[in-house]
Amino acid sequence: MNRPDQSQESRQWAMFLHFSQLSNFVIPLGGIIVPIVIWQLKKEELPGIDEHGRMVTNWIISSLIYGVVGAISSAVIVGFIILAVVFVCSIVFPIIGGLKANKGLFWKYPLTLEFLK
Repeated sequence: MNRPDQSQESRQWAMFLHFSQLSNFVIPLGGIIVPIVIWQLKKEELPGIDEHGRMVTNWIISSLIYGVVGAISSAVIVGFIILAVVFVCSIVFPIIGGLKANKGLFWKYPLTLEFLK
């Protein structure tokens, strides 16, 4: 979905919001806390951030659920495949979402369960 009316600042914060999920690889739980904090601080100030924040939060919740299912089913070996897919998607989806957000586009992450509408 194109958002040509968004300011450069709004697009940059949306990009940071998506990319902040990658902080999980540097700071434990950073990829969960940082995006939600950015979303809550900027959603009133900048248009479009709320939509990105809901998508990112829905993906975080979805990936946690998929991770738990993968961990539980690891005893049957299929779980390792699920965990690998979740790991790759947790890197690729935020990068794609951030790049599109910087262009003023909204990208719905595939496989995301919608908890927040």
